Amino acid sequence: MKQFTITTLKKTLGMSLIVTLVLIASGIYLEPNLVDAATATDSVVVTLQVDTGITITSPADTTMSTALGAAVNTAIATTTWNVKTNNVLGYTLTVAASTNPAMRVSGSQYVNDFATTTTPELWSTIPTGRAEFGYSAFGTDVNTSTYGTATGGVSCGATSTPSTTLKYRGFTTSASPTIATRSSTTTTSGVDTTLCYAVEQKGIYIDSGTYTATITATATTI
Repeated sequence: MKQFTITTLKKTLGMSLIVTLVLIASGIYLEPNLVDAATATDSVVVTLQVDTGITITSPADTTMSTALGAAVNTAIATTTWNVKTNNVLGYTLTVAASTNPAMRVSGSQYVNDFATTTTPELWSTIPTGRAEFGYSAFGTDVNTSTYGTATGGVSCGATSTPSTTLKYRGFTTSASPTIATRSSTTTTSGVDTTLCYAVEQKGIYIDSGTYTATITATATTI
């Protein structure tokens, strides 16, 4: 019994020694993992260029609301342009006529432009004995202190009668004073500006014929 205990003890001590040696060896291999890792970093800059852009729609040609004649003296028409831009400083919108006067049949047949081309005036300022063609405007980016307020905020007039609350000016062949402007980008839906055309013969008759006016709208980034 005593001999068995000694033998067992020797075996136990032997195993303990082996385990200890294994643990020591394992410690040698594991030790590097306990040391702080070395690192290296780098940064890059990703650049995106967004180009300035602007678009304007191309609405259909328009016809005055009614023909003038011996018993009809006024008519109106409208054109709506939609402008879109991503320019952070916004845009301006101007118009110009291709001829002077704007509304004509030929060199000798024409309708006079509305008398003022600078500060817009009410349509009622047309004097008796004169026929005139002019325009006003309304829309989100139109200055109402300059052009007045459209009938109901959305109309150039009633039936064929020019609005009494809008203010008008005559066309020129050079870019008009600014019609609409904003100092920021538009939404992706753009912004509508409506031009209101008006013509009247007051105490006279315009010579019969088919008169046309070619009007060009230009949207420009600021």
